[in-house]
Amino acid sequence: MTTPRTVLVVGNPRPASRTRAAGEQVVTGLTGRGPDLVVELADLGAELLDWTSERVTGLVEQVAAADLVVVASPTYKTAYTGLLKLFLDRFAIGQVAGVVVPLMLVAAPQHALAPELVLRPVLAEISSGPVLKGLAVHDAAYDDPASYATWLDTVRPTTDRLLGAVTPSPETTGARA
Repeated sequence: MTTPRTVLVVGNPRPASRTRAAGEQVVTGLTGRGPDLVVELADLGAELLDWTSERVTGLVEQVAAADLVVVASPTYKTAYTGLLKLFLDRFAIGQVAGVVVPLMLVAAPQHALAPELVLRPVLAEISSGPVLKGLAVHDAAYDDPASYATWLDTVRPTTDRLLGAVTPSPETTGARA
């Protein structure tokens, strides 16, 4: 099995969601290309409850070995989704080796700290690598490159150093000058 360099984990209960689009935007903004693997937890459904599922176990192993893991969820009751919780419970402490990014779509300004206060601590528990500052994107502006620009400018030097990546150009990420 080939280890994907970049993985996007999507915790939205609906496949092909705005959450996925936001996650793809983050991966592209950090690496200049889309994710090597997208894990749509909605596609796994009840299989996430089956601890003998070889498919889920294989996905956990691929996520754990990736260089960059973006974990994306919509905000539900100021937290991440139950689907994402079920998936994250599969990881051992320190199992994820790569750079991890907490990303949450929010519908209200009072949820802006959710990635930092709710998702990042769990990701720090399962990670042996760095967990970057979380990103909250308003769900109405998920497709606006400006929603990502400041955060990308802040974290890209770190990810470039950690991943050995070339900084993507604004043309690649769709960011406005």
